[in-house]
Amino acid sequence: MGPEKSIAVLLPLLALAGCGIQAIPQAENGVAAAWAETENQYQRRADLVPNLVEAVKGYAAHERETLEAVVDARARATQVRLTADQLTPENLGKFEKAQTELGGALGRLLAVAEAYPQLKANENFRDLQAQLEGTENRIAVARRRYIEQVQGYNDLVTVPPTSWTNALFYHKKAKPQFTATTPNAAEAPKVKF
Repeated sequence: MGPEKSIAVLLPLLALAGCGIQAIPQAENGVAAAWAETENQYQRRADLVPNLVEAVKGYAAHERETLEAVVDARARATQVRLTADQLTPENLGKFEKAQTELGGALGRLLAVAEAYPQLKANENFRDLQAQLEGTENRIAVARRRYIEQVQGYNDLVTVPPTSWTNALFYHKKAKPQFTATTPNAAEAPKVKF
């Protein structure tokens, strides 16, 4: 095969390979940005925990076990730090587990607060509770944005023709998605009266 034929064969391949040459790195940057925002919102929640614990401690000091569980869960949650390059299914699973434990501990803390009318009436506690609720909403939005960015990225690295560009130049793997962390999340809750 002469050089003209080689070029004639390679030119269409290179043109096709150009599909995604910028799109894959741009999508990877989008995933990294979405992950950073997700972590930012989880950090915001972790930063609220000490103030919330202090507010409850003043009214429910004998609920020491619950307070310690929240502090311990926060410590574990803030120890699991991931960069976008470290997003593997295993690492994301560890991150989700730590965040789920903190969410559960916070839920128990707020349930304890229900038993203390003076605490529920405390303006500082109400403000912290409202901030926590807002942060949980921000976390949900950040997770949704991350999921969307990962879907776009995964499409680029796994679906032709951009997956061919990936195979030729980048060798990137699909990024992991968040999963339902609540046991039996797929089942509808049973309500009994």
